[in-house]
Amino acid sequence: MHIEEFRTYCLSKPGATESFPFDEVTLVFKVMTKMFALTGLGGEGFTVNLKCNPERALDLREEFPEIQAGYHMSKKHWNTIDFEGSLDDDFLIELIDHSYDLVVSKLKKTEREWLMVNG
Repeated sequence: MHIEEFRTYCLSKPGATESFPFDEVTLVFKVMTKMFALTGLGGEGFTVNLKCNPERALDLREEFPEIQAGYHMSKKHWNTIDFEGSLDDDFLIELIDHSYDLVVSKLKKTEREWLMVNG
């Protein structure tokens, strides 16, 4: 999956937005006001930080060399995934969906209801 496919997929999620809240090279995707994905632009390689259930995060890191503890993030809740490695697009989409769904599950009830109606 290349960067434009990743960007298009993230923005297709209900309530998703993109911004550069930290600097001009860190692209962040949020649902409502909460981050679910971020990536650096212009660096070497294409990696993405995605939120993950802590137990699953550890399992994924053990199973796949392309998945590491979140770079500059909470190592417990975030993974950094090499999108240029051998992971197939369906699996990458599953990881994006998992991150998005985790974030949505922690939103206020009114925000989740808004997403259901307007998403």
